[in-house]
Amino acid sequence: MPRVLSALGGFLLTPVALGMVIYGGSRLQRVFAQAYGVGEDPLGLITLLLGALLLLGVALLGALSGLGPVIGGLVWGVLPGLAALVGSTDLLGLMYDLGGRELGVGLATWLMMGCLLGSGVLLVGAGLVGTLTRRRPRSRSAG
Repeated sequence: MPRVLSALGGFLLTPVALGMVIYGGSRLQRVFAQAYGVGEDPLGLITLLLGALLLLGVALLGALSGLGPVIGGLVWGVLPGLAALVGSTDLLGLMYDLGGRELGVGLATWLMMGCLLGSGVLLVGAGLVGTLTRRRPRSRSAG
């Protein structure tokens, strides 16, 4: 059961978390470009922070099973990130179409800058660390 919960959580929460971070960051970037400050957009700031906390939650699913962060990282970070780096213009066009103004621009930016790939690799790493830590034999301390 922990593996199923972790896998579902990683698969379902990762795109929501990444979307919130990307959307909030894109809003803040637009406001900053216009006014040189991010305090004028509380929605962008709150969305960004909540998305970051959700990403932390996905990484912490590794305590249940490493499967969640690994699946979330691979499906929603590594694979799209690699596809963008290979140069698929169709993928970037799809991101603009699906995401609308802030999310589409933010997602395309994250893809091209490698941020989505990096986030995915970090989640995969969190899942692997959780798995390896649980499998490591415990040594008794000589007390």
